[in-house]
Amino acid sequence: MKTVILDVRAPKKAMQEFTQTWKSGKAAKAARISFASPELLWKILTAKRWELLKALCGAGPVSIREAARRTERDVKAVHGDVTALLNAGVLERSDDGLIVFPYEAVKLEFLLVNKGTGVDLI
Repeated sequence: MKTVILDVRAPKKAMQEFTQTWKSGKAAKAARISFASPELLWKILTAKRWELLKALCGAGPVSIREAARRTERDVKAVHGDVTALLNAGVLERSDDGLIVFPYEAVKLEFLLVNKGTGVDLI
């Protein structure tokens, strides 16, 4: 099953892991899309966009009209959400211009910890 991990971590940490993987010459264990903060993650993955991802998960390339039909939403509204998800690198375009979420499963991963001075992301 092709899985993507959506996580929250500092850009510096994401780049360090990317560099280590690149230098090792080995493929990454899993596809990963990182967000710099929980706020950015929730800004990009609104409830409606999450429903859209659920409808596209494992579906292969589809048109925006088909995505709207599957989510029972207005085509114009879905188009706006698709554009935001394309810009964030969450969705892709196929060679024939259709949209695709090339994963069959999604895992969300981040950890909030109370460090005594408030809750921090680690």
